[in-house]
Amino acid sequence: MIRIEYPLFPFRMKRVEGKEFIFDECRRLWIRLTSEEWVRQNFLQYLLQTKKYPAPLIAIEKEIRLGEMKKRFDILIYSAQHQPWLMVECKAMEVPLQDDVLHQVLRYNIAVPVPYLVITNGAASFAYIRKNNQLQMLEDLPEYGI
Repeated sequence: MIRIEYPLFPFRMKRVEGKEFIFDECRRLWIRLTSEEWVRQNFLQYLLQTKKYPAPLIAIEKEIRLGEMKKRFDILIYSAQHQPWLMVECKAMEVPLQDDVLHQVLRYNIAVPVPYLVITNGAASFAYIRKNNQLQMLEDLPEYGI
């Protein structure tokens, strides 16, 4: 498991008709605040501030096709050459990171092949590299550009 210390960030929040929203700095949109969105926003700030991943090369919640099904990945980081490089699947903190979560990101990886995969529920995070059709667990997220 990777230990992550989330950076402090002045998230912008608002309440509309009794519902909470958070401003997503990357998408420049107000997003309904759910437990999973809270994890996604904090993990994004970790990627941007701590790991120094470039914001212009980060895609958030984009639609992909798995056969006839439409799905949405949580976070995808592109390489400097604009190739998919690292995919993150975010879950709410109360969702345990079991095999089904890993299998979900592996299915998404069929549609969008990347060498690095990450699953997180905010409290726990696991990173993997795909090498020779094998999945190896990493001790930390890769440095950008590797």
